[in-house]
Amino acid sequence: MPEFCDVALPVPLDMVFTYRVPADVAPVVGGRVLVPFRQQRLMGIVVESHDRKPKVTTKSVLSAVDPTPVLDDQLLRLGRWIADYYLAPIGEVYRTMLPLTAEFKRVVGYRITEHGHMALHMAGVSGSSARSQRTPEDQAAEFRVLDYLAAQDSEVDLRAEISRNGKGAGGKDQREISTNGKGTASAVPLSAVNIAALAAEGPALVREQTLRSATQVSRKILDGMVRKKWIIREDVSAQQDATRTIKIAVLKSADGKLNENQKTIIDTIAAAGGKVPVETLHSFEVPRTTLSALVRRGLVQIVEEPADFAVSRSKPRRSPFDFDFNEAQKSALKQLQNEVESRKFSGMLLHGVTGSGKTAVYLAGMRSVLEAGRSAILLVPEIGLTPAVAADLHQIFGDEVAILHSALSDKERAEQWHRIKRGEARMVVGTRSAVFAPVDELALIIVDEEHDASYKQEETPRYHARDVAVMRAKMANTAVVLGSATPSLESYFNATKNKYALIELPDRVEKRPLPEVEIVDMRIEFQETGHEQVISRKLAAEIQQRLDRKEQVMVLLNRRGYSPVVLCRTCGKKLECRDCAIALTHHKREHKMVCHYCGYTAPVPKACIHCGSEYVYFLGTGSEKLEELLHGMFPQARIARLDRDTVRGHEDFERTLNALNEGELDLVVGTQMIAKGHDIHGVTLVGVVGADVALGLPDFRAAERTFQLLTQVAGRAGRGQSPGKVILQTFFQDHYAVQYAARHDFQGFYDKELRFRSWMHYPPYSALANVLVRSDKLDDALRWSGTLGKWFDETRHEGVRVLGPAAAPIMRLKRDYRYHFVLKSPSREKLNATLRAMLAHTAEQKIPRTQVIVDVDALWLM
Repeated sequence: MPEFCDVALPVPLDMVFTYRVPADVAPVVGGRVLVPFRQQRLMGIVVESHDRKPKVTTKSVLSAVDPTPVLDDQLLRLGRWIADYYLAPIGEVYRTMLPLTAEFKRVVGYRITEHGHMALHMAGVSGSSARSQRTPEDQAAEFRVLDYLAAQDSEVDLRAEISRNGKGAGGKDQREISTNGKGTASAVPLSAVNIAALAAEGPALVREQTLRSATQVSRKILDGMVRKKWIIREDVSAQQDATRTIKIAVLKSADGKLNENQKTIIDTIAAAGGKVPVETLHSFEVPRTTLSALVRRGLVQIVEEPADFAVSRSKPRRSPFDFDFNEAQKSALKQLQNEVESRKFSGMLLHGVTGSGKTAVYLAGMRSVLEAGRSAILLVPEIGLTPAVAADLHQIFGDEVAILHSALSDKERAEQWHRIKRGEARMVVGTRSAVFAPVDELALIIVDEEHDASYKQEETPRYHARDVAVMRAKMANTAVVLGSATPSLESYFNATKNKYALIELPDRVEKRPLPEVEIVDMRIEFQETGHEQVISRKLAAEIQQRLDRKEQVMVLLNRRGYSPVVLCRTCGKKLECRDCAIALTHHKREHKMVCHYCGYTAPVPKACIHCGSEYVYFLGTGSEKLEELLHGMFPQARIARLDRDTVRGHEDFERTLNALNEGELDLVVGTQMIAKGHDIHGVTLVGVVGADVALGLPDFRAAERTFQLLTQVAGRAGRGQSPGKVILQTFFQDHYAVQYAARHDFQGFYDKELRFRSWMHYPPYSALANVLVRSDKLDDALRWSGTLGKWFDETRHEGVRVLGPAAAPIMRLKRDYRYHFVLKSPSREKLNATLRAMLAHTAEQKIPRTQVIVDVDALWLM
């Protein structure tokens, strides 16, 4: 057994850490270990075992969590590539790859020290100089903490007395005494195991959450007391069981006298076959104490059972195999199957118009993979799409399907991950993190809607799941398919350069026509009506026609809330977020102002907070206001809204989509959530309000994003037997992105946009990185960005162009002031080398690593 091991820890440091391996611990490469790090315990991944003795004193591994690797050699190698390419700390990469946080419980506690006892009992004599700079409020908070910990310490002494004598002071029996912090005590049986543990534990350890709740103090107060050595902080984090369970009420007997509430519960359990989830009984209009009384009487028993997991609550759609594939689909499927069977790396770009049957090709390819005893991964961009796709897969593949996305609980994600790891599920569907699924015998990776920006993670590690999928396929010698009706310029450019095989699906299935698109110029609408319109006359008339024909309508406005701007007509100032340089959005239903970037909320102003004027004006329209307007215009219509405010979890999304599929809704209004991938055959009209909102953003991808969004939402219309129509409302009807979207002309848009990109040396003609310098102190942000700017000016970086430093378009975000550099280079190697040299200089200048964000292949420059 090697004497040392190198461990990658989830900390923002570009290094691994060497630990000594005790004789009774057997870590494995790719497995997790629990190790001490500074004043805490962390779970890390073993990346190497060796006998090279380090020059510094090493700490020892506390325990090995896994007897076998959780990351195999291929995934370890993929993690190293991500760390190298995206310049991310390797430990944070591996943490992202493993959705197993539910198996690690972080517990931090505090104990009182002798110095703390002395400070408490000497009434401030000892250490008075340390306290002299504290406010009376801080001193009172400190003594509340000391009082509370001292009381818990006395309790431990009593426990130790009990453990030695069997009786404590006053002849108490062998029972554990617990206090509620108010001096009252309750007695509960004390096991022999607990007696031994309590006798050895010394001063009482109180969890931080318990201590702060009981004493109402901040972490800052506790940190100061630790520095004074009045208390000590201990990290006792450890592995925990992540099995999901559910409490079940089991009927044991129905004998005896029962009151009305008790009879209701007994009858309910009996009618359900003698077992009912406790959560179901709690939903009844009877006191919760009723069930407790039945348990005490022995009539009902509460047991825990493993919780079931529903892959999807969405109703499965008609199987894609019920349709006859057209020639283009057959050709695409044949090429996909041939590439999979070759067991060599191959990249394919499946470019098919909306409604062309791309999903059917995916599922047919996955079915052939499963029949061959191998595995496949299907990535979708939005959590909202996952249940519908999962329902399709479950209908075809049964229990061979696993689902991975962030809307699952930590325990659910861990459970699904282990199913995949054990080989119980070989078909995986999920959002970007599903690209790391630990499947065995990987044969195929599919990235649906590959152009979507949500595949790019906006926090460390800032990886792009599409590019990671390509690299994983390359490492595994397998096939990867990138599919979209509006491919990203980079992917389509690579296909034209033969880096990917280009597969085209030019027509909709069953020869259905693409929807007719009509552009409404809102400038002319204003001139003819004399006032600002949210819903044009044309769109209102078309909606009424569809409602009369019992057809369904979608209306897109890619802006949440009721009003996006609140402006004072007297002083001209707008109401901004306290922590961001962003206007607060009015949410009428919730009666508050909300920042959509940091979540800060404020009351709705009755007067201007700057000048006190009562002339406060609510400007603009969001999806909430649009829903209200549509209710007023079409009072008989059944209308629902889909955005981040109405969809709190995947169940909300599934419920609304199921209602739409079942014909229980006439009209759905929403943000871009309604634009992606949904196959609702009853929708024959799509209206786009504010089609050109994104064109005003200072972003070189603004036109591409607008074209993609308009094309995608237009594709929701006419997917059934009835033809579809799209109404685009715009103030810039002559913009090429709007015109090409109206004509469903991807090639025309691609050629024109590519010319602009080549002139300005933007992707795909160069690699791009955004370096963001941030700090909650403006002086620090200016000084650090100036330091890096000077270094860029004085250092030669051949083949790399540096723009900046400049204030970021959103200069302040989440309390941080932000300045950035944009780096462009035709050579990824040169760009990577320059960024590494910059990070080395950052470390030399003592600029905190967490305050310099490097975003390689950045999609968001705001």
